[in-house]
Formats: sequence, structure tokens, C-alpha cells
Amino acid sequence: MEARETEPIDVAAVRPDFPVLDRRVGTEVTPASIGVDDADGQQIVYLDNAATTQTPEQVIDAIARYYRRYNANVHRGLHHLSQEASIAYELAHDRVADFLGASGEREEIVFTSNTTESENLVAYAWGLNELGPGDEVVLTEMEHHSSLVTWQQIARRTGAEVRYIRVREDGRLDMDHARELIGPDTAMVSVVHVSNTLGTVNPVSTLADMAHEQDALIFVDGAQAAPTRPVNVEAIDADFYAFSGHKLLGPTGIGVLYGKRHLLESMDPFLYGGEMITKVTFEDATWNELPWKFEAGTPRVAQGIGLDAAIDYLDDLGMESVREHEELLAEYAYERLDAFDDVTIYGPEPGPDRGGLVAFDVDGVHAHDIASIMNDHAVAIRAGHHCTQPLHERLGTAATARASMYVYNTRDEIDVLVEALDDARQLFA
Repeated sequence: MEARETEPIDVAAVRPDFPVLDRRVGTEVTPASIGVDDADGQQIVYLDNAATTQTPEQVIDAIARYYRRYNANVHRGLHHLSQEASIAYELAHDRVADFLGASGEREEIVFTSNTTESENLVAYAWGLNELGPGDEVVLTEMEHHSSLVTWQQIARRTGAEVRYIRVREDGRLDMDHARELIGPDTAMVSVVHVSNTLGTVNPVSTLADMAHEQDALIFVDGAQAAPTRPVNVEAIDADFYAFSGHKLLGPTGIGVLYGKRHLLESMDPFLYGGEMITKVTFEDATWNELPWKFEAGTPRVAQGIGLDAAIDYLDDLGMESVREHEELLAEYAYERLDAFDDVTIYGPEPGPDRGGLVAFDVDGVHAHDIASIMNDHAVAIRAGHHCTQPLHERLGTAATARASMYVYNTRDEIDVLVEALDDARQLFA
């Protein structure tokens, strides 16, 4: 693939913001080697962004500034530091609402630990009260375990049934099957926006329309979508939307749940304790206003501030540019890997309905062996079932290797990946 005259992102200007990308690492990890460069090692090529992205200096500085300058608990103190922390924490909610196109602002944005907790919050706070025998929850065969296992367990407790939209051979959803499954008994549709294994960009707006025509709700798992493309929850008409901060340049330990205001208001809290109450007596308690009634205990203040800074960073790049850069790299990786006759690539061919990751396997070589040899070349990829075991069974493979790209990656790094893969192929030939 020929490089364009003007690239979507000036990667040369971006990479210095990510000091970890300059790490030189060896093949052995010991307690003494953690965070220490190996002078004889190789420069790391980080292609595991679907699991966790790296963190720029601007986000690190925002978190450090909080701890250095105004570290305090929020909403509970009248002193100056607490007021500063409270304002910054609340502004982070506003920032996320704007990022997602949520006009209800901070009242529709709940901070959780990650996408998994967001899914569990809805499943327990809404599902346990609303589902019963005869109700159906419709998922897809490409769901992450955080969706699949959670709704399975809620269905067992409530007597509801879980049904699955088929995945076609080309890696896309069978939308005719979706129309068959989403019917009068459907109460919830839970669907991944972008598959973390296939890279498929699902038609979530169409699925939302199908759900709403049957008076059902839709939960969209945006863990792989929100970091990589513009998202407007109101344009999608999502009832709930979730993502994790660590997958879009932010810190670990922070996730987001968007929910339509009237739905969040109707739901009971998921966790109980401090902060989420208005009044407590020995007999009863009343709940705080949104979104605080879902954020029990000391909240994720530093993480929320870091997430705010991460979104600022991405907005400076432009989410359309982020999407285009990632798709160009994924297309290049697809073309280079597809040149090997013994490599199978999963998911749709490159195009507007494929995101920036490529899962593949090599005939006769286990994915873990591929990842191990990649590590010998300082190339970081993922190997395994990627928390989609049923999907891998559907694909007829136990595990895949996955390379996933982001804003700081380059075509040269894809070339290093391909060279390392060729070594693996030769070794096991």
C-alpha cells in the first residue's frame, strides 16, 4: 500500500508523547527487569491496543497534578482542596457526555471500573427487576464474555432466555436472523459495537431500531468503538453504552456507562454505601441524584481526571482521523498477512465495517507459539480466545493471534510484525 501525501495523523509528532514506545526489552522478564531498559534489547513494537492502549504524558501529568496539587475526596468537604477535586471530577463527567453526544450531560454518565462493571450494573440494577420467565435477552455470537456470561447469569436468576444472533462466514452479523430473534418477547438486546476478535463494526443503529420496534432496550458494548471512531449515542439511539478508559489512552480502573436519564432514574443502585445516598435512617435510605446514586463510596477521582485528559488528547487528533488512521493500518496489515497461503484471517475484508485489529492463525502453529516468537522480536500482540470462547468455537479454532493498531503505530511496525511471523512460519514448517 502506497503512503498517502497527507496522513490522517502525524505519527512522528504523536509518538514522543508515549515514552513506553522507546523501551528496549529483552526476551526474559524478571523482577529486576520491570520497567528497566535492556541495553542489548530491541525497541518494542506495541500492537496489543485492543487490550490496553498506552498512556501519553499529558494524561500522566493530569493525574500527577491532581495528586500533587489538589488530592482530596469529593462532595464531602467544604475545604478548598475538596472543592477543587469535586469541580474537576464533575467536569470529567461533562467531558465524557460531550464526547459521546449525550445531551443529558453528566446525569447520564456514570463512572465505573470498566466496561465489564458497566454491563453488570445494568444487568443487576435493571435486569433483576425487569426480567422474568418468558422474557428474552438477545445477544450475538461475537459477544465478549463480559456481556455473554453476565446475561447468562441474570437469565438463570430470573427465568429469562438468552438467544444469539448468528455470525456469517464473512464475519458479519446475520441481520435476517436478527429480525427473526428480536420479537415481542425480547426485553434487552446487548451487542458489541466493534468485535474485539473479528474487527466487525456492527450496525448498532439498525439493531437499536429493531429493539425499539419491539419495546425492548439495547445495550451497546463500545469498548472497541469509543476509542477508535466518533460515537454519538443519541444518533445510535442506544439506551445504554459503555466503554473503558484504558482502551483510549486513559488510566486503568475507570469505565463509563451512558444511560438514558429516565432509565437510570428508574433503576435501583447497583452498590450501596456512602456518596450514593441522600438520607439514611435506622429503617431506610433514599438515593442521591444522578449520576452519584450509582457511584458508591470514594469514587475514581484521579482516574476520572485522567480520562478527561485522554479525551482532550483524542479530540485534538480528531476522532475521524483516529478512525481513518487505524483503518489504514488494519488494511495494510490485512494485505501483508493475506499474502501468506498458510495464514487465515478472521472477520470482514478491509472496509468501512471493519475496525483496526486483525485476528489470524497459521496452519499447524498455535497462537501462543506465534505470540512467543513475536515477543522474541519485541513485538507485543495478543494470543488466545480474547474472551470470546464461543465465537472461537464457531470459527473452528481454539485460539487466534491478534494484532491491534492505534494512533501511534506505523506501517514500519506492521512490517516488523510480518517479518517476525515469517520467522515463526519457518520455525514450525
